[in-house]
Amino acid sequence: MSPLSKITALLSMVFCGLLLSSAARAEHPAVYIISPAHGEVVSNPVQVRFGLRGMGVAPAGTDKANTGHHHLLIDVDQLPAMNKPVPSDANHRHFGKGQTEVELTLESGEHTLQLLLGDMGHMPHSPAMVSEKITINVE
Repeated sequence: MSPLSKITALLSMVFCGLLLSSAARAEHPAVYIISPAHGEVVSNPVQVRFGLRGMGVAPAGTDKANTGHHHLLIDVDQLPAMNKPVPSDANHRHFGKGQTEVELTLESGEHTLQLLLGDMGHMPHSPAMVSEKITINVE
């Protein structure tokens, strides 16, 4: 096998691996916080960026399969009921226009952030799409 053939074969295997990896991720949708990072020390205003893999973001009221909109849970100890619309208050922020980021002003100290994806009517998906909870410290 010539060196060029070996390189071509290797690149083909890498490319196929990337395609399979992408397909596997698409089968397992996930919601996550892009920033800030867990444990990060931040100052106001706190820029929070939301991530979603394997589904699309759509405004509340949009009846389209495999879509939803973000709800940011701030300092929430327990997830809301999964069989009711996500509450709307200072600790359960709705992003029903399809927003994927927000600037928050938080009191100094430790805070937790977590995302919950809701459907067109603010209901959590089944199974629920919940990010890992992160902790940040605001100076």
